[in-house]
Amino acid sequence: MTKRNPFRSFKTSPEIIRLAVMLHVRFPLSLRNVEDLLHERGIDVSHETIRFWWNRFGPIFAAEIRRRRIERMGIYSTWRWHVDEMFVKINGEVRYLWRAVDHEGEVLEAVVTKRRDRKAALKILRKLLRRYGRPREIVTDRLPSYGAALKELGAKDLQSSGRWLNNRVENAHLPLRRRERAMLRFRRMRSLQTFAAVHASVSNHFNQERSLSSRKIFKLNRAAALEQWRQLGAA
Repeated sequence: MTKRNPFRSFKTSPEIIRLAVMLHVRFPLSLRNVEDLLHERGIDVSHETIRFWWNRFGPIFAAEIRRRRIERMGIYSTWRWHVDEMFVKINGEVRYLWRAVDHEGEVLEAVVTKRRDRKAALKILRKLLRRYGRPREIVTDRLPSYGAALKELGAKDLQSSGRWLNNRVENAHLPLRRRERAMLRFRRMRSLQTFAAVHASVSNHFNQERSLSSRKIFKLNRAAALEQWRQLGAA
């Protein structure tokens, strides 16, 4: 079956659309910042057009990256999970963004909820187990909701809690915090959920662990990641 071309009804070239989406999601830039950067390169589009492109193609690109990563990583994503929740204000009300990362710091899942109870913890844990299978260990903080949810799932023996054990996911919150400030906070839970999911996939794709490899290897990996990005959505 021929793959459907998502760019078929757009006059703008796919290369420009991919560049605009990457600039907005990967870097802490507002839509107007991206508009100015594209204008400097001779590309005249409004920030509302970039917003439309991001809403249309961001989830498509993220789903393709996620599918390829799951196929490539396989069992490695089940070594150890770090799960934590961060506070996010939406229209003055506190909401909770639950995020899970693996032992290498790559984001596995992000879920937005109104509460921080057992039901909310079950939501993200069930998604993780359904998509990646059963891990060897789940590291959490001491929030009672995790223990209650894992007990219901029959995975209480996998839980580990302790001081500094969850620094891996705590550090993984920082890029999203920078994006939150650049976007002057989020307006709706749905928009936060969409952005968090897409941002996670794009961050995973371009995460080359710069400090753990030589400059030569880093440059090769970065070039490969950029080349793969340029092929996203291709028919």
